[in-house]
Amino acid sequence: MRSTKTYTLHNSSEFKTKLLQWAQQFNEIIWLDSNMYSQQYSSYDAVLAVDAFTLIKTDYYNGFDKLKEYQEQTADWIFGYLSYDLKNDTEKLVSENEDHLGFPDLYFFQPKKIFLLKEDILEVQYLSMVDDEIEEDFQLINTFPSSIKVSTEDSPCGKVKISLRITKDVYKEKIHQMLAHIHRGDIYEANFCQEFFAENSCIAPLETYYHLNQISTPPFATFFRMNQQYLLSASPERYIRKEGNRIISQPIKGTAKRSQIDEDDKRLIAELQKDPKERSENVMIVDLVRNDLSRTAIKGSVMVEELCKVYSFKQVHQMISTITSEIDSGTSPIDVLKTTFPMGSMTGAPKISAMHIIEDLEESKRGLYSGAVGYFTPQGDFDFNVVIRSILYNEDKQYISYTVGGAITAKSDPDKEYEECLIKAKAMREVLEGL
Repeated sequence: MRSTKTYTLHNSSEFKTKLLQWAQQFNEIIWLDSNMYSQQYSSYDAVLAVDAFTLIKTDYYNGFDKLKEYQEQTADWIFGYLSYDLKNDTEKLVSENEDHLGFPDLYFFQPKKIFLLKEDILEVQYLSMVDDEIEEDFQLINTFPSSIKVSTEDSPCGKVKISLRITKDVYKEKIHQMLAHIHRGDIYEANFCQEFFAENSCIAPLETYYHLNQISTPPFATFFRMNQQYLLSASPERYIRKEGNRIISQPIKGTAKRSQIDEDDKRLIAELQKDPKERSENVMIVDLVRNDLSRTAIKGSVMVEELCKVYSFKQVHQMISTITSEIDSGTSPIDVLKTTFPMGSMTGAPKISAMHIIEDLEESKRGLYSGAVGYFTPQGDFDFNVVIRSILYNEDKQYISYTVGGAITAKSDPDKEYEECLIKAKAMREVLEGL
């Protein structure tokens, strides 16, 4: 059972900063922040879950079945992630590329303490064993500073030196190999990714996240801690959401850089909107998502609500589509995830063939990158992002990583694809290298 208390905040923006600093005392933290981004489908502006009462941590083998059992038995809020390599649980696939981060394939926890923020209303939910701490914690949170210092000059870590897992020439050669698969008819599209990394390096996770979020202010930002492993994410993309019997998926495909000159920025939006290559990327993934959703949907309920609409973020313009479906009330929420995972925007079409080719051509195990972070409510609703534009950090191994990629289609130009990767990597590199 949970005890609930509600507060009205004078300054929700300052309180969010204080709350995240207070949370750093715990070994299990998930912070989800919409950055006040206007969204049609949204329950909260920000959510914090800390301090595991129970948890599940496992590899991919029977991962979704184990999650279903945990979710049903807990019948409470649970927060966590699905790594990309859960693909091996749903299909005959493997993950044999190098893994330097060592995150489990699946991890969820039942938090003792939850904070749900909507505009200036804060709802606090604590498990009964700690509910006498609600007021004391609220008072303590308000004593924290209202800002976070992000300078690297007096940090013991200093600036991070980023290395490339593959060179530009190797990247282009791999794109040519992927294009050969496309021209041969093996696939129509596939998402190819490359890793940037730093070894024997450290970062201050909270300050790094805060800086990344300031630069990007995305609608699906995440600060995640599991002991000494961290995800600092500036994701702009929702993977999937469940509201009652309604399912919503919002894949992103299509990217353009931004300009500080208003007229140029408007021109870039118009060019992206009309770009046949970018639109074809998006439409192919929309078809894939429609097919995935149909596996659990009530017949005839899959709808494309919005096709190829351009949304603007601080770093880039993105083309987003929204697909919805209705499910029967007896359908398990885990089955919806299992039949749509991994998300089409990070795999390709046909999905299974694309994942085989991705595994063959990429050099690093994706792990949590291109997986999903989110939560289940006690009623079985859920909301998950796509883990992109993210820094992953293993403090014990002193290993820092970020991965970027893009959709390769028959119209792809290797040089332009590489340039798109650098645009997507800009915020992470700026935060880590202090450029």
